[in-house]
This record gives sequence, C-alpha cells and structure tokens, in this order.
Amino acid sequence: MTAIKDAWEVLGGRPGLVSRVSAVVRPDVLDARLPVRELARACVGTCALAAAELGARRAGLAEVPAVTVDDGAVAAAFHSERLIQVDGRTPVAFAPLSRFWRTADGWVRTHANYPHHRARLLAVLGLPADASAEQAAARLAERSALETEEAVQDAGGLAVALRTPREWRAHPQAAEVAARPLVERAVLDTAPARVLPPVDRAAAPLLPAAGLRVLDLTRVLAGPVATRTLALLGADVLRLDAPWLPELPDLHADTGFGKRSATLDLAAGRDTLEELLSTADVVVTGYRPGALDRFGLAPRALAERHPGLVVAQVSAWGGYGPWAGRRGFDSLVQVATGIAVTEGAADRPGALPAQALDHGTGYLLAAAVLRALTEQSCDGGSRLVRLALTRTAHWLTTGIHPAVPDQGASYAGPDPWLTETDSPLGRLRHARPAVSFTDAPTGWARPATPWGADPAAWR
Repeated sequence: MTAIKDAWEVLGGRPGLVSRVSAVVRPDVLDARLPVRELARACVGTCALAAAELGARRAGLAEVPAVTVDDGAVAAAFHSERLIQVDGRTPVAFAPLSRFWRTADGWVRTHANYPHHRARLLAVLGLPADASAEQAAARLAERSALETEEAVQDAGGLAVALRTPREWRAHPQAAEVAARPLVERAVLDTAPARVLPPVDRAAAPLLPAAGLRVLDLTRVLAGPVATRTLALLGADVLRLDAPWLPELPDLHADTGFGKRSATLDLAAGRDTLEELLSTADVVVTGYRPGALDRFGLAPRALAERHPGLVVAQVSAWGGYGPWAGRRGFDSLVQVATGIAVTEGAADRPGALPAQALDHGTGYLLAAAVLRALTEQSCDGGSRLVRLALTRTAHWLTTGIHPAVPDQGASYAGPDPWLTETDSPLGRLRHARPAVSFTDAPTGWARPATPWGADPAAWR
C-alpha cells in the first residue's frame, strides 16, 4: 500500500485513513517491466478512499467506509476503451497513421486518430488527404526523428521522437516535471466554507458527489475518465464540446457513462457559459494549458467571478516548461519519457499494457476533486488541482517500487468485471466501475447519450 500512502499524502489526506484500504492482489494483471499494476491500484484506491471520506462527511458517519481495490476490476477499467463493444462491434484503438515509424536516425510516434490531426500530419509530409500508411512511412524514413517532431508539432499535429530514459532526464521539460508534486494543489481565495447538503446515511449506494454540478471541458482520455468517475459518485456532469470537434464515437460511448453531452461555441455562447458556471461546483478542463483562458476559464479568473469553485486541470506535458503549450496523448508521453524504450525490445520500442498514464491520472484527478470538496467543507476557499500525464509518468518510473506478493488471487481475464447495458447508442458491453467502498455505487445512473444530444443547461 506504499503507493496509495504516497498519493494520499500528496492530496493532503489524513494518514490514518489509508488503513481503511485493502486490496485483492492479482499478480498476473497489467504485466510490464515498470510497476503498472501498483500504479493502477494506487490511483483507483486513492480515488475510492477520497470518495469514501467525502461520503462519510456528508452522511455524518463516525467512520470512513472500508475501501477494497481488486486488481481484476482495476485492470478491466484501465482497458475500458479497448473492452467497450457497441452492438457487438469492437472498436479500433488506433487509426492507421497513429503508430511508431522508423526515421532516418531512429523512431517517431504519431497520433492521428482525429481527422484534423491526420490532416496536419499529412500536410507536413507533403501528402494528399487520402495518403496511405506506406506513403507516410516512405516520407518519414527520409527525415530525422527530432525534425519530424518539431515540424509536426509546429503545424498543430502530434509527433514525438523516441527518447531513452537518460535522454528524457536531460531534457529541460523533464526537470520542470520532476520539480512539481504529483498533484498540484492551491487555494485561490478566501471564499466561505462550502455547505454540502447531507446525504442519507442509510442510503445504498452512498453517493458522495450527489447534488454537485460538474462542468466537463475535457477530451480523451484522462479528463473524461475523471468526470465519468464523478458521475458514478452522483455528480450531475455536463460535458461541453465545440460543435466542430466531435469526439471519437467509441471513446464517447466508453467515457460518457453517467454524463450528458452538449455542444457550445465558447466564444459565441459566452452568456450560456457564464450561466452554467454561475451554479457549477466543479470545472474540469483537459485542453492545453492556457488554451481556454481567452474564454475566462483561467483558474483565478474563474474564482474571481464565481467564488467557491473547484477548478481541476489535466494536460499532457504540464503547464510549465518549454513544452507547456504542446498537444499530447498518453502514447506520446510514453515515447518522450523513455517508457517506450524500457517496455520495448532491442529492435523496436514498446508500450505499457494499457493507457495507464491516462487512466491513472484520470482517477487521481477525480480523487483530487473529491479531496478539494472535503477540504472546502471545512476551510472554504476556491480550489485549484492540476495534474499532468508526464508527472504521473515520472511517478511510475522513479517513485513506485514493484511489490512481489507471496501469493495472490487468480485472474482468468476481464469477463467477471464486464457487463452489458442498453443505451441510445446501442447495446454496450463495458467495464464495471473499479472504485469500490462499502455501499459504493456498482454502476452508473445512465449510459452515454449520443454526442452533443443534450442541451447546454443543467437539469
């Protein structure tokens, strides 16, 4: 439980509460050279403990409910976007141009799942919109990895050169990341203590976030995992997207559980945005640092207009250092930070057994929000919590030590932690929630709705 203890301490939790957490250890899940299983267990366990703590406070319980973390449930949850099926159809995890490529001097990985990212990559390579992977491979083989990284990033696309762990440690962005805590926390003002209405102490399930409104301005994958978790715990989550940037359908089906989905042009719909913010409790953003500031969504600007908010931010590279403004995804962070070298073979880079940086950061983000709400109910103040995939990667590679259990439970695959739900999108096969404590919810109140199908308004 060392990793859970470390994460809980970073979140400001009372150390004694870690004793409320127990684990069902399954040594054969999320197998990797790096301690991915321990990372995943710690992130989910910390989130469950934060939920149990808030639930106990709102229900007036004398003791925080006991938390159980089952490695099997955690492994299924960390693969949720791969396990989702819509009417029996299994999604494709990565588009043809989202992969590793050999370059003239090494390797580069690109991310082109979204049409606009694909278009920008092909434009840099001087290829037509219908270019094949073979044509892209031929162009990339003529370029250096770092040249490709810079050119594609400058064009608004996504490409990262493969670095060894030593090369990453020598990079100025790595130094900036290492200097920050796993979760950055700040009190932005002296807003009065939050008055949380009590929840029924005899209710099952216990919904720690019941009655709270969460405005979700995130995109795949860490942010939506966090807000999906808050929805599980009873929050009214409204996701907003730009009308011209639809989410990938299968990812929307997976991460949309419990939420409503609306579209809003933040520039033209500023009055609507302000109306939503006026009664929101939590705002979660997952865009590049600073990208939403022009809409009045910078943390201090939000706190000035709407005192008492919890503002939660997640990004790929962090809101600091030379890469602060870069786009990024889990797969690219693995490549930059040396994880792909550690998990690879002599002749080819590799990857973690799941998008563990995304999922782990998502559960930590939800935990940070829950802890901020608990602290607000005692001490007041608008709150900021901020996480980055690279900082989670730093924790994975330098701060977690793999445990070798004397024994563990068997694991025969994810089926025990899967279920099926009818939805407006079709029949969904999906992972059950991994967050578990006494009287915790065992499912979401509603499945995902079609992208953009709901009004931009609270219930």
